[in-house]
Amino acid sequence: MSTTISTPHLQTRHTLPDGTRHASVELLNARLADAIMVGLQAKQAHWNVRGPRFLPLHELFDSVAEHAREWADLMAERAGALGGVVDGTPASVIERSDLPTYPTELIDADGHIERMAEVLASFSRRLLGSIEAAGEAGDPATEDVFTEVARAVDQDFWFIEAHTQG
Repeated sequence: MSTTISTPHLQTRHTLPDGTRHASVELLNARLADAIMVGLQAKQAHWNVRGPRFLPLHELFDSVAEHAREWADLMAERAGALGGVVDGTPASVIERSDLPTYPTELIDADGHIERMAEVLASFSRRLLGSIEAAGEAGDPATEDVFTEVARAVDQDFWFIEAHTQG
């Protein structure tokens, strides 16, 4: 259930116009919420996967969770650099992210693989929209942050989705 939340901004001498900075911070906080949600869902898969492929999937899901933490940090720091207040609180994550929810009853490897592939594909689509929106707002550095995260998400998506093939 994605919601637009007005984020407070701090005084800064940053050279981007206020409107551009405000638009970028809103985008960054929205994708931050998604990255946190991806990390939580990857940990859910990591903790609960069972079956003969347990160990490689357990490690893969943990890797995705760690990457999601890094993506979140990168986007949060960019929002802070723009004079924005970073909002990664649990309530904000729930309110801002509309990534698919993760079913708690999943334990089989194929179910976790399918769910994580769906979550990463959804996050990737949102990142591509944010790349475009940051470009339209006139913020090439934020556009680059989203591009960097999108490349990394696509790699993790590839690693996850490879388990659905063959």
